[in-house]
Amino acid sequence: MNTQELVAGFRETATASVADAVDKIAGKTGFLPAAFKPRINENKIVGPAVTILEGPTDEFLPPQHALDAIDESEAGSVIVISTNGTTDVALWGGLMTAGAVANKHEGALLDGGVRDLVEIKRDYDFPVYSRCVSPGTTLGRIKTLASNVEVDMGGVIVHPGDIIVADVDGAVAVPRDHAEAVLEMAREIDEREAEQARLIIESGSLREGLAKYGRI
Repeated sequence: MNTQELVAGFRETATASVADAVDKIAGKTGFLPAAFKPRINENKIVGPAVTILEGPTDEFLPPQHALDAIDESEAGSVIVISTNGTTDVALWGGLMTAGAVANKHEGALLDGGVRDLVEIKRDYDFPVYSRCVSPGTTLGRIKTLASNVEVDMGGVIVHPGDIIVADVDGAVAVPRDHAEAVLEMAREIDEREAEQARLIIESGSLREGLAKYGRI
């Protein structure tokens, strides 16, 4: 499958099923820690990761790699920003959102904060998933180090091109090399759970549904 087909498939698949499928297919955890939450709306986002690595500094520098990535990445990308553990400043705000909207990106996923929530909600309704909300600037605290490199997002390694799936259940990074198999298994999980739920309702028994399908 090409990226567009994968994105369309994951958009129709439960995020929890995707997380379970990554566990089994990739043999590692793909879901990010619970602190990563939607901050603007509850829109589901699905798209290939464009990664930005940032780190501590005392220089007053703009987040150049992130700014360049917003303008240069393909439409539909998810901008993924890691900070090497510094999480209490805003990595994203209103102006970066304007650039992302102009370039038709899917959303942002931040190992740090977002600010300008009122502006982003009012003017753009652009999905941002972040570890926190903060009014603090990165200037003099954080600088961008590289783009399109592997990054650590709360213990989950994300590579450029991995498929990000995120909604109110949380965020999952699907390794690109396993994406087709993960999608196939996630669809199967969705189908089995739908059948199991119908049996539980029809039989009036949770135990009967668990006994037949063995899934909880």
